[in-house]
Amino acid sequence: MKLLRTPDERFLGLPGFPYAPRYVDDLPGCEGARVHYVDEGEARRGTALCLHGNPTWSYLHRKMIPAFLAAGMRVVAPDLIGFGRSDKPVDEAVHSFEFHRAMLLAFVERLDLRDVMIVCQDWGGLLGLTLPMEAPQRYTRLLVMNTTLAGGDPPTEGFVQWRDYSNRTPDMDVGKLLARGRPEMTQAEADAYNAPFPDARYKAALRAFPNLVPDAPDAPGAAISRRAQRFWREQWQGRSFMAIGMRDPVLGPQAMCPLAQLIRGCPQPLEVPGAGHFVQEWGEPVAQAALKSFGLAPRG
Repeated sequence: MKLLRTPDERFLGLPGFPYAPRYVDDLPGCEGARVHYVDEGEARRGTALCLHGNPTWSYLHRKMIPAFLAAGMRVVAPDLIGFGRSDKPVDEAVHSFEFHRAMLLAFVERLDLRDVMIVCQDWGGLLGLTLPMEAPQRYTRLLVMNTTLAGGDPPTEGFVQWRDYSNRTPDMDVGKLLARGRPEMTQAEADAYNAPFPDARYKAALRAFPNLVPDAPDAPGAAISRRAQRFWREQWQGRSFMAIGMRDPVLGPQAMCPLAQLIRGCPQPLEVPGAGHFVQEWGEPVAQAALKSFGLAPRG
């Protein structure tokens, strides 16, 4: 597997993201790819496992991390292979639903994460929501934002439009995409979203992921996702909190309301009227509301 590694200097001075990089490079099945993750705080009140999606990276959680730390939680935020400071396969064919799911399972095992609150959105949910059924004892809470469990249903018009756009845009400007939905984003923040990708060679994962969403019953990942649907409906014993970016045309209310009904014990979702797909950009009040609902609001 031919890998590219983004130069470290591209990550200097990221606004709102002062966290020291940590790496693991021997996860089973990852063929030596170096995986980056943030690891901050102590797990006095559990661990927030923050999972990003496409085309972002752990920087997306920068507005939530301080709230979790203030509540006495450990925060672990990995970059999927192909994103952020993790190594980037050159060949798009490397990327598959099972490859990235297996990486996350191995990562959780390697760090032996316990009392975990999954914080997920987009592919962070498509993959992350399939993890707890493999080790339910590790997971106690869920904070879920604009995502889905893709069990093979036909794709929505909004998703088809996004996939078509991605396929027409092999050198996507990630910062510009994020700023389009968050006009007050600074140029430095937009640049931080582009930092992992010096040129189009580094963007194989961005091009691959929209075509990996299970959109037919026999598509890779569909059966796993249907099994996860049953887990959340019948076996989930933890507590949940859902926030919906209401301006998301792809994974907004039309996707999240059915997901809320699927998750056992999920309370009424928090609607974030001004938020689009990348809800973490409105993350501080969302994190605070979730922590309050879990009885984990910062002390003192």
